Amino acid sequence: MDTIAAISTANAVSAIGILRLSGPEAFPIADRVFRPAAGGPLSAHPRRTMVLGALLDRQGRPIDHCLAVTFAAGASYTGEDSVEFHCHGSPVVLQEGLRALFAAGARQALGGEFTKRAFLSGCLDLSEAEAVIDLIEAETADAARNAVGQLGGALRRRMEAVYDQLLDLSSQFYALVDYPDEDIEDLGPGQIAQVLRRGEDALRSLLDTFRRGQVLKNGVATAIVGRPNAGKSSLLNALVGYDRAIVTDVPGTTRDTVEEKALCGGVLLRLIDTAGLRETEDAVERMGVERTRAALASAELVLLVIDGSQALTEEDWEALRMVREAGKPCIVVFSKADLGIAQPDLVLEGSGGQLVSAVHLSSVTGEGIAVLEDTVAALYPAGAAPAGSILTNPRQAEAVRRALEALAGARSALEGGLTPDAVLTDVEAAMHAIGEVTGRTLREDLVDRIFSRFCVGK
Repeated sequence: MDTIAAISTANAVSAIGILRLSGPEAFPIADRVFRPAAGGPLSAHPRRTMVLGALLDRQGRPIDHCLAVTFAAGASYTGEDSVEFHCHGSPVVLQEGLRALFAAGARQALGGEFTKRAFLSGCLDLSEAEAVIDLIEAETADAARNAVGQLGGALRRRMEAVYDQLLDLSSQFYALVDYPDEDIEDLGPGQIAQVLRRGEDALRSLLDTFRRGQVLKNGVATAIVGRPNAGKSSLLNALVGYDRAIVTDVPGTTRDTVEEKALCGGVLLRLIDTAGLRETEDAVERMGVERTRAALASAELVLLVIDGSQALTEEDWEALRMVREAGKPCIVVFSKADLGIAQPDLVLEGSGGQLVSAVHLSSVTGEGIAVLEDTVAALYPAGAAPAGSILTNPRQAEAVRRALEALAGARSALEGGLTPDAVLTDVEAAMHAIGEVTGRTLREDLVDRIFSRFCVGK
């Protein structure tokens, strides 16, 4: 296997930038481009110890004074001999250092190639490797905690517990078939059923976390709807913390959907500010209203904004009717609380079964925003699940679902009086699906696709 190199930090001016090198020639290559201040080659210095020295360009001239650290095979992230150079965060310095590494014998690392090598060398299983990208992309503290839990093997341990039980069941059956003269305990239907039931319970419990995992990882698609000038764009700006949408006293200012992300009650909301719902002769505004209807149809949560300082209008009631027909969870937001409250309870009548709660707030003063945050948090509770125990990856969820179906099929076959070999066909299908989560059983092309999601340098 060849030796790879890449810049592992962002391509921007920063305090520190890191060059990463991994492969069988990592130490000789590093010796060619780094001159320790204490003398001698870098490879002669202790492993896992920062060494001060000069990073050299392709002509052997110092390009930076930095720190270098070496990691021996078996004790590095990739499982190979590895070196990291902690430089000043100048993009020019990092690029010149990378070119020097290439000239010394390394090649450019592909996206995710360092983590892929960690997987192939057995330092990480596939669920742990996928947790790396989840941790990098985490947008909430809960998402980061769950990803780091999976990186620590939480998901692997849950899957392997089921796999090992099924493996014991399968191996005992094959021992009976292959060695009929040996004194091996026979498998009774009750014993098999107990193992299958335990496996089903464990997989079902894990799969039940997937909805929460999707919220944790991707956020909640949230449509902000209501009649023109109800305060929708002001609410968006209040939630994101800056003036993302144009706000005026002129109705119909927002003519297209405006999308932004915001944390609300610890929940990541993918907010979609929409054009006001009303009949209009303006062709552009009419297109915006159609996009509002599309956003409402695809949303997972609706914030229906009503001007709480005025009596409800026909347009407000029409917006309520549309939300009810969409069948989505809805929080009614009475805006402009700083201007007074008029007839606050009328909206609750005839709002249908989709109303979650009603909140009075002012986007100007911030009054009531905390109540909205509490309402959203109650709608998507974090729960007390241990870090790493929530399933967030659709590929993994699909594999768990297939494993669960296979175990259900095995139990059905057992209850139907079929022979153990027929039952174990489904058991082995479940084991194969479980192996796809951890990487025990996975096609090479799928492995390549998984790691192609990673950035270069990781």
